[in-house]
Amino acid sequence: MQKKVILYALSTCGWCKRTKRFLEKNKIEAEIIDVDLLEGEEKTRIREEVAKHNPRRSYPTILIDEEVVLGFDERRLMELLEL
Repeated sequence: MQKKVILYALSTCGWCKRTKRFLEKNKIEAEIIDVDLLEGEEKTRIREEVAKHNPRRSYPTILIDEEVVLGFDERRLMELLEL
């Protein structure tokens, strides 16, 4: 069964880019949101959403179903994605 994956990232963040490459390499479908490229109310709403899962609002913040992974943690990602 496909897990729901959401990646909150910054377009300029090296760890976010590594996370995107990891997802792509492993053919994981994900909703990828580059928070720094959003504007206005949408940006505010998404930043509040990130803060619910990660009060420090650091990036990348990855949601896999109900689990939260902070930063690029390849071992944890593989475990949660059952790779």
